[in-house]
Amino acid sequence: MTIREWRLPAALILLGLIPMLAGAERLTELGGGPEVTPANARFVADPLPVVLHIVGAVVYTILGALQFVPRLRRHSWHRRAGRVLVPCGLTVAFTGLWMAVAYDLPAHDNDVLAGMRLVFGSAMAGAILLGLAAVLRRDIVLHRRWMARGYAIGLGAGTQAFTHAPYLIATGEQPDGNLRAGLVVAGWLINLAVAEWYLRRPAPVVTAAALKLS
Repeated sequence: MTIREWRLPAALILLGLIPMLAGAERLTELGGGPEVTPANARFVADPLPVVLHIVGAVVYTILGALQFVPRLRRHSWHRRAGRVLVPCGLTVAFTGLWMAVAYDLPAHDNDVLAGMRLVFGSAMAGAILLGLAAVLRRDIVLHRRWMARGYAIGLGAGTQAFTHAPYLIATGEQPDGNLRAGLVVAGWLINLAVAEWYLRRPAPVVTAAALKLS
């Protein structure tokens, strides 16, 4: 297995590292009898959806990245990992919808962002279910496309950290209102655009020399 095969999965895991670390911090906070503040009150009052969301997202991010390793896709590991990924991905999507509906809006959010979370959470769940339906029909090409789209949405929190960064650096404050909604949506749209580029790029030419090295 070559280093080149691991570049994309490594980059995807690194992209998800910021939300994974933030999630680990949140779980540690909830597990330690936290002091209730305006920022965490909704999680303390009803921790189940956020705990499921964080745990599901960590597994989904790491195993999902490994599904992009070509050699693993040709191995039975890909199918076994997929049986874990589908329920984890659906858990992430549905708990995201749950939190968008059940939790009070944080101070920096507005109804536009709440609505976008419902749209993209539903799109993520729909993409995963369409990917599952495709593989059950043995339509591997369509399965791959829908699963990549679902993963792109699921990894949105990583990209959103970067769409927020220029504003945070420039002002030292969190964006709010429509600006924050636009930056969050930008993270999802960037990921989907990159996923579509990845799916439509020309297939690499495999040479005899490359086969000897693999």
